[in-house]
Amino acid sequence: MLFVTYLRVSTDRQGRSGLGLEAQRKAVADHVAGKGAIVAEYVEVESGKRSVRPQLARALVEARRLDAVLLIAKLDRLARNVAFIANLLESGAEIAAADMPEANRFLLHVMAAVAEHEAQAISDRTRAALAAAKARGVALGWSMPERRDEQRQAARKGAAKNAQKADWHAANVLPVIRQIAAGGVSLRHIADELNTRGIKTARGGLWYAGTVRNVMAREKEIEALAA
Repeated sequence: MLFVTYLRVSTDRQGRSGLGLEAQRKAVADHVAGKGAIVAEYVEVESGKRSVRPQLARALVEARRLDAVLLIAKLDRLARNVAFIANLLESGAEIAAADMPEANRFLLHVMAAVAEHEAQAISDRTRAALAAAKARGVALGWSMPERRDEQRQAARKGAAKNAQKADWHAANVLPVIRQIAAGGVSLRHIADELNTRGIKTARGGLWYAGTVRNVMAREKEIEALAA
């Protein structure tokens, strides 16, 4: 049996230091022992709340190409979002979690729903605490006048980071687009194929002919970025 492993950490610091990655590698290695071999590994540095996962998209494509199992260490390494998990389960690739080796598709859905519920409960408690503090007259976050300059700098930095992520996402998906386009098919056919493979756009949405055209039109800029 062949396995393509997907590892995810939430911060750049964890990615650079290997914090969290080694434990995930050990978990998937223990799962694979005696069953087969790991033929590819994909590592993502991204928050679990975001659905834009270029490395996950590549891992899914590779798993389908090799008829391999996409293996993760823990279900929450994918996302605490039941709709996101459901979309992956419908992508056409077999998915397994090392911490639940006997889990079937139904159980994966249930575990994803539980994880989503826990994440929502944490978010609700945080919002309630902030609302209570605001009601007491506590100045929060950007509402503090002395932080206005910091807010503007953060906004500019955030816009630049979003643009960079969009560029890297396009760079990751362009080889897949080229592969599909090699058959001389239409832009709409390419978009349909990307959607069928479970590959999302940079904003986590569906592909259309226009979004495919935009990525292909930026090919030279993307190649310069990769260089």
